[in-house]
Amino acid sequence: MLLIRSLQLAQQFVACIHFIHRYHDRETLGPNDKIREVKPEEDRKEILPIAHDEFKAGQQELARDLVLKEQQIEFIISSLPGLENNAEAQERSIRELEEELRTAEAQRQTAMREMNAVKEKLDQVIRGTKRP
Repeated sequence: MLLIRSLQLAQQFVACIHFIHRYHDRETLGPNDKIREVKPEEDRKEILPIAHDEFKAGQQELARDLVLKEQQIEFIISSLPGLENNAEAQERSIRELEEELRTAEAQRQTAMREMNAVKEKLDQVIRGTKRP
């Protein structure tokens, strides 16, 4: 599970880089920067600038996706055995869950017995009813 989430995070990083590279607007970052002259056929293949608001919205969506994926990975890591979550704690948790399961199974069996008793009573009532 951790490996899958890590691979998904890596794919999202690649998607972010691709989005930024593909849809950024050409502009200078400093006074000495120059925008390279690009032939029209190269321009269509590499960069397709989009509106600034749309670009920012795309960046924010990608950032949210990255944060969400990172949180999922953190959750998985926190559930692994380690300093805070050792094997004893996991065994205790498993025992508690097994006890809950036994309790739920006992309740289910009681409900099944009650259902069968009601079903038998209903069957007797139906058989006792005479047709006109």
